[in-house]
Amino acid sequence: MKNDPTAPVIEVKSLTCGYGETVVLQNLSFAVHAREVLFVIGGSGCGKSTLLRCLIGLLKPFHGDIAYFGKSFTAADTGQRRDILKTFGVLYQNNALWSSMTLAENISLPLEEHTSLSRADRAEIVALKLTEVGLAGSEDLYPSELSGGMQKRAALARALALDPAIVFFDEPSEGLDPIISREMDQLILQVRENFGTTMIIVSHQLSSIFRLADRVIMLNPETKGIIAEGVPAELAATNTDPRVRDFLCQGKDLPKRPNENSTEGSNLITK
Repeated sequence: MKNDPTAPVIEVKSLTCGYGETVVLQNLSFAVHAREVLFVIGGSGCGKSTLLRCLIGLLKPFHGDIAYFGKSFTAADTGQRRDILKTFGVLYQNNALWSSMTLAENISLPLEEHTSLSRADRAEIVALKLTEVGLAGSEDLYPSELSGGMQKRAALARALALDPAIVFFDEPSEGLDPIISREMDQLILQVRENFGTTMIIVSHQLSSIFRLADRVIMLNPETKGIIAEGVPAELAATNTDPRVRDFLCQGKDLPKRPNENSTEGSNLITK
């Protein structure tokens, strides 16, 4: 499925989607390349969550196609769809951890569903994934015993359980204080740098957008489409659309993207 290293990891072609008879997004086309951190941004009601639901298969498009590694996800049969689903992980806005299960049990779920690994092998992977996100030794804890930031990291460990090529994030900094949010941003960058993971992040958090994004696409509810695409700092400096500038230039001091060679936060994840 990964034959051409120069081909887009994800291709969205003429995508139209919505709910019932209501069209939320119309005729969207864009591509995402390997190792890219792409942010989907825009104000409330612009269709960010709707696009995410289409990308991960929770919402069937009205029209158009979504392809992963050159293979149509939209037209895939059950077996093909299952194979494609194994190539990506999802970190949901509310973390979606099962409260009645320990962290080990939560992270084991995708391994049980998509692999035939033994219990011992699954336990080894769980321990590794928790270590990767800075939660080593937390296997027997329940989600309610963790802080908000720790729950986010546990949810990320589960999203990484199958070593996905792509990870989708729905508002990963939502509900976190600025310090923990910055730590989460650093962890996301470390995952990308250590494992070559492609990231698609739905967010309205300017600090994270400017720290992490290689590129953004900005959605608008009136046009039902993309009104800006590019590097966020360049869009903030040069885009003349007032809707784009109002969103990206809410603060005078725009956060700087971390030096990817920096050791900041390096204690949170290991290869």
